[in-house]
Amino acid sequence: MFTRFRSMPATALAAVLGCALMATAAVPAAAQDKPKKEKKGKKEEAAATGQVAITPSKAFGPVVQKIQAAANAKDAAALQAALAEGEPQATTPEDKYWLGHFTLQLGILNKDKATQGKGLEAMLASGKTPPESAALYNYYTGSFAYDEKNYAKAIERLEAAKAGGAKEAQLPTLLMDSYLASGQVDKGIALAKEAIEATRAAGQRPSDELYVRPIRALQAANRNEEVLDMMTLRMRDYPQPQVWRQTLFILLQQTGENKEVALDTLRLMRATNSMLQRPEYLEYANLATEAALPGEVVSLVRAGKASKVIPEKDAKFDEIAKTQGDRIGDEETTLTAYAAKPTTLADPKRAGATGDVMVGYGRYADAVKLYDAALAAGGDQELWTYRKGVAQALAGDGAGAKATLATITGPRKRLAQLWTVKIDTPAAAPAAAAAPAAAAPTT
Repeated sequence: MFTRFRSMPATALAAVLGCALMATAAVPAAAQDKPKKEKKGKKEEAAATGQVAITPSKAFGPVVQKIQAAANAKDAAALQAALAEGEPQATTPEDKYWLGHFTLQLGILNKDKATQGKGLEAMLASGKTPPESAALYNYYTGSFAYDEKNYAKAIERLEAAKAGGAKEAQLPTLLMDSYLASGQVDKGIALAKEAIEATRAAGQRPSDELYVRPIRALQAANRNEEVLDMMTLRMRDYPQPQVWRQTLFILLQQTGENKEVALDTLRLMRATNSMLQRPEYLEYANLATEAALPGEVVSLVRAGKASKVIPEKDAKFDEIAKTQGDRIGDEETTLTAYAAKPTTLADPKRAGATGDVMVGYGRYADAVKLYDAALAAGGDQELWTYRKGVAQALAGDGAGAKATLATITGPRKRLAQLWTVKIDTPAAAPAAAAAPAAAAPTT
């Protein structure tokens, strides 16, 4: 009995999902907004210059001029004093809009988000914010609320920004995370999926945050199948070996004592270059040894050494390679004749097992024929259909493999889905050596 690497605490993946959200962009300066007294025939001029024609009250006009002069001079102290003096005199919505506008400018001068937020809030509350600016201002007030962990307010403002057509790249992520942080997991997941598909449809790669944060929330809620659903989606855009390993590690934990499914999982790990640590090579070698696949074991050890995950001098693996090399004998040279025997083809277990041996030697097209024979002879439909699909994929028949794997509904359904993702995504580069876990889910 051997120790399975996934059961060892020292190799359990750390819960390091949830890197900080990217910093939001600087707030809009609203530099084009200028107080303007409307005159007949001047609306076209205002539109052409990008100015917002919001007329302050007659009494507030001189106050605005004083505030404007301090803003133009970028004199923060003078601007703050002028705002304090003018605040009691702002009586109309237009007056309050301009008071908010210059409060925003003060916040920008002082790099003070609280003051910036106060100014934006006042502009929105005035009811005079131009429609083309309202979505943007809602976005920034929502992002400020998010920073303060005021998720209820963040949701309110970010939803308004989304409804208003705001296009800021961080909007879906901030709104999604506000939902998740406030316990509205289903809303957060739905928004994440919507944003992911919209971004992909636009020919862009979605932010990894749109996958990582929902995965964490689903893990916390013990919604494990949905965790794997999200991780499978993530693989389309982030097919790096470390990401593959994280997903397949979870699947390995779910295999229990089903050694055949565990072996199939480790094979996918190998195919995606995501065997990054020595223990998974050891478990793979033990499972393949038990399955009487010496050719696959020897090939595995060679691959592990080539990737530098297994040291060049490793007593345990050197012993395994020698023992299994001795077992190979003339197996490879006699395999073709054995595979063609009617007694082999008529026995589903023998045909399927011979297909497995063929795969171990890289003879994938021959393996497909043997798996077909196993199925025709009444063998295990789920097992041999799945392995046929894998052999087709390894042989380069992506379309045939996808069609075969699409029929899998049993314990290997998730593996079949992941093989389909692998077929549809560019090959990841092999890992040079063991690497620390990154963005990994809780295990």
